[in-house]
Amino acid sequence: MKTIYKGDTRYEKVYEQMQLLGIRDVSTERQVRNGTIVWRLPMKGRGNTHIEYAAFASGYVRNQGNQCHSNWQINKCEMGKREYKFPNGKVYEYDTKERILIPIEIDRLEYMMKYVIKNEFIKRANMLYTDFVPKWQYEQKCNECENNRRAPEVDIIIDGQRYSVI
Repeated sequence: MKTIYKGDTRYEKVYEQMQLLGIRDVSTERQVRNGTIVWRLPMKGRGNTHIEYAAFASGYVRNQGNQCHSNWQINKCEMGKREYKFPNGKVYEYDTKERILIPIEIDRLEYMMKYVIKNEFIKRANMLYTDFVPKWQYEQKCNECENNRRAPEVDIIIDGQRYSVI
């Protein structure tokens, strides 16, 4: 990853998680200069293209449109109110849904990592083309083995919810 700062434990932790899960930084030099970081996941989405997420210096975190025709923001939302003033003086007030921007880079990376683990790795475990297999398939294979050995499990806690990755 091109933007990791040595000695900063939060960056090193995110980088370690990326390596563990096989996530690669595929940012171009221009994107890095603009403050954008693009992550490529070790799985493919619709259209047999790699799934990518990006964190932008503007505070947005987005899917890069690899699963459909356009990218979308994954930032949390909050409801707000806006007003539109007509030329005749009448004011129209309406509800809006506004994204909550994440101004600090490491906070964007941590948020994106949590989102990706929860919404891609856990929900799409059967679609990975790496050696990763869902726990039920692994246990079924272990039961068929003579010695019934088990690999160590890795527990990841996201927003207080524990997930086991084997």
